[in-house]
Amino acid sequence: MEKQDATKAIRVRNQKTQYNEHSTPMFLTSSFTFENAEDMRAAFAGEDDDAYIYSRFINPNFRELIDKACALEGTEDGYATATGMAAVYASIVSVVGHGDHVVSCRNVFGSSHTIITKILPRFGITHTFVDVNASEEEWIAAVQDNTKMIFLETPTNPGVEIVDLEMIARVGKKHGVLTNVDNCFATPFGQKPAEFGIDIVTHSATKYIDGQGRVLGGLILGPKTYIEDVITYCRSTGPTISPFNAWTLAKSFETLEVRYERHSYNALKLAEALEKNSEIEHVKYPFLPSHPHYNLAKKQMMLGGGIVTFELKGGFSRGKRFIDQIETLSITANLGDSRTIVTHPASTTHSKLSDDERKEARIHPGMIRVSCGLESIIDILADIEQALNASK
Repeated sequence: MEKQDATKAIRVRNQKTQYNEHSTPMFLTSSFTFENAEDMRAAFAGEDDDAYIYSRFINPNFRELIDKACALEGTEDGYATATGMAAVYASIVSVVGHGDHVVSCRNVFGSSHTIITKILPRFGITHTFVDVNASEEEWIAAVQDNTKMIFLETPTNPGVEIVDLEMIARVGKKHGVLTNVDNCFATPFGQKPAEFGIDIVTHSATKYIDGQGRVLGGLILGPKTYIEDVITYCRSTGPTISPFNAWTLAKSFETLEVRYERHSYNALKLAEALEKNSEIEHVKYPFLPSHPHYNLAKKQMMLGGGIVTFELKGGFSRGKRFIDQIETLSITANLGDSRTIVTHPASTTHSKLSDDERKEARIHPGMIRVSCGLESIIDILADIEQALNASK
């Protein structure tokens, strides 16, 4: 019988060592030894899939992390990187090169936007942005003869807007283009892009997968043939995750479902309360009926996630004043933490975008992003409400 995801997150693990340990140990070693020259030759030739050579290539803690992630996302194979942005970058450049073209949703995280608009063009890779509300015909129109990949986030960061995964998969398959979805906000307990036909799933494991603001990490998950290209790129360029961080994140998967349920509960309660506040222009949360993509979110997501955004009356200066009045919650750029975090994207995570780029991506001057943690919703609401009142 197929095991449930909560069981997979806990029970998928490495083979025990001779010590028969209950919890997987850390393998803090840079390299691995061989019994003889033939074993070493076979390992370097790729003839022994169970052989470990060097922790820049792969490590037992790395392997357990990937095995868990693939079991939960429903992908064939994967690779773990040192950070989420390393995963985004490597997931693209492992297969996209000079003369190729990328189609991307315009509404992506600031660093992803920088990769697409400023770094990839240096290597002769062009791009076309498509609006988050674009129709299937508009996505198809953006695909060119040299398009290699469609990249997007859903829900988007920070606007929590939703893109139709089935539609994107159709466009990709129709034109023979790889589809790549950053699933950081949703996690495999909120959404499984591969079930809708998406080829590649990327994560900043730093966020919900870790869940406590401790370590950095990224995941690239997809078909074996694609991951072979990722391995070739990453083994030589070196963005591989450390054994310690891989061990930490593999353990973090064990509690992800229960944490993500609480994140989602708190976020929905916060969104419902904020909709009634007269100091706010609008609130966005995927499972809020007023969200413009509510029906799509309910179709492709199991839970709404922990991110709520709202637009303050008073614009940029009001947004900064609101942040300054926060007392209990955390002011930082991270998200997915056990502690609730508030951020003003226009002055921080998306500050390097031009005014026009922020406008096109709907990063409004008074937008506030809240990553709901695991505290009591009573205390989260109390701090946000007092900050709203004090920032008038």
